[in-house]
Amino acid sequence: MLTMLCTRPAVRRCAGASALALALLGAGLPAAAADGPRPDLTRFYRQKVSWAACEGPDMPKDLQCAKVTVPLDYARPHADTLDVALARYRATGRSRGSVLLNFGGPGGPGVRELAADGRQFMDLTNGYDVVTFDPRGVGRSSPVSCGEGGEEAAVTNENADLARPQALLSKLRRAADECARHSGRVLPHIGTVNASRDLDVIRQALGDEKLNYLGFSYGTRLGAVYAAQFPDKVGRMALDGVDTLTEPLAEQGVAGAAGQQTALDDFLDWCATDRACPFGTDRRAAGDTVVRLVRSLDENPVPTDFGGTFSGQDLVGAIGQGLYSRDLWPSLERALASLVEDGDTRGVLNFSASGVGLPLGQHGKDNGHAGLVDADEVPPDNLPAALMAINCADDPDRPTGDRIAKDIEGLRDVYEQASPVFGRYRLTQLLMCYGRPRGTDFIRDRVKDLDTARMLLVGTRGDPATPYWWTVETARRLGPSAVVLDNKGDGHTGYSSSTCVHRKVDDFLLYGSLPPSGSSCPADGHGPLGARNAG
Repeated sequence: MLTMLCTRPAVRRCAGASALALALLGAGLPAAAADGPRPDLTRFYRQKVSWAACEGPDMPKDLQCAKVTVPLDYARPHADTLDVALARYRATGRSRGSVLLNFGGPGGPGVRELAADGRQFMDLTNGYDVVTFDPRGVGRSSPVSCGEGGEEAAVTNENADLARPQALLSKLRRAADECARHSGRVLPHIGTVNASRDLDVIRQALGDEKLNYLGFSYGTRLGAVYAAQFPDKVGRMALDGVDTLTEPLAEQGVAGAAGQQTALDDFLDWCATDRACPFGTDRRAAGDTVVRLVRSLDENPVPTDFGGTFSGQDLVGAIGQGLYSRDLWPSLERALASLVEDGDTRGVLNFSASGVGLPLGQHGKDNGHAGLVDADEVPPDNLPAALMAINCADDPDRPTGDRIAKDIEGLRDVYEQASPVFGRYRLTQLLMCYGRPRGTDFIRDRVKDLDTARMLLVGTRGDPATPYWWTVETARRLGPSAVVLDNKGDGHTGYSSSTCVHRKVDDFLLYGSLPPSGSSCPADGHGPLGARNAG
């Protein structure tokens, strides 16, 4: 997931602080809704996919595109519908069916990602068509947007005045109203529970009896929800960079700040051994220098070549993206050096432009129609708008404005103790669901104790976004079907950065060969497979 960043031993340091975060969120888990009669979905499950060459100058010639139609509201399948965009690389030999990929986010468009970075999955075409999709509300599939009011929801920058919580909450409520106004009919029906139902329609339309699946980061949440909803349809499922299924957003934020701080410390350990490090070779002083730089830019943002300014919180978002993989560290070091030594923001802006710190775009449009939108018509703020919409749809906690205002100072201390660099950034993200409808209880209440085919869960010890501890917790929650692979490396997810993880995941998906639960992959430094920037 592009947000909810967290990692490893930092979670333990946050354990005591979590009580305060929980206090903000109030009451415990509501009871799960009773199952009602199942609506008739026959017409959706009888679809057949018609593939054609993907349109667009950036699309590989051997990539094919298609769509499936799904109900807008699964409780009322005979009412409105929407289309979900698909893309695939065909199997090179005899195909045993499809393996579906989700690259994370939430809010990451699968079609664009497979087009840009699909070559690392070519080994899987030895047995499968490799298929991905843009989930509802994402990319070409009825994309959500926050329109001209979107900038008010970008609470990671200098407009988030935590000292005036009521004014900030009013701004967030107005922003939530703008997001609802510009996102059309899909917004009330967005979220992982419905995306999982779409996934099963896709499985059937592809002609697969079982779902074979590889999900990264947020994609592991989607996979787990699918396994809970359709346990008898789980084929070979691999989940890499495993998301939490239980922690409220407040706890995720505290742990995320601490996890990013750990990743930053690792980066500074590496940077300080290089004479070109912009923060010097004194490791302790380097950490203090980063904190001073962030505070200085927050007080006096610098102009950029693109208009506007670049603040300390913009820098925090850029650094957070640069920590996703060790492969990015040299580029991050050069970008920071240009900023520190020359005041040149272009390098760090390149990192900001791909992450959750994006300010929400202008001039969004209402996408109330059911068909796919053209790639060049996807609103520029779709990624952060979808990220907020899906995370909020998946989270049932909605503390009142009075409760937030009362607890905000205490929470600020907790977050800044977790990380003097990332604390404020993460705390403001905690507020992103304010003013939105309460989310589902299904994930917390029902995604557990599953009776499915065995699943492979990969956790990376140095992951700055999804801590290894979440992998162990989620495996315990899912039950005996979950097999854990311990990746001793760094970076977000293991498939792209670890030769060992890549091989074991492919062996499982292609041949059904599972490693023993609790086995490990050694760190192999700068893996040959490139860096993943999935959420």
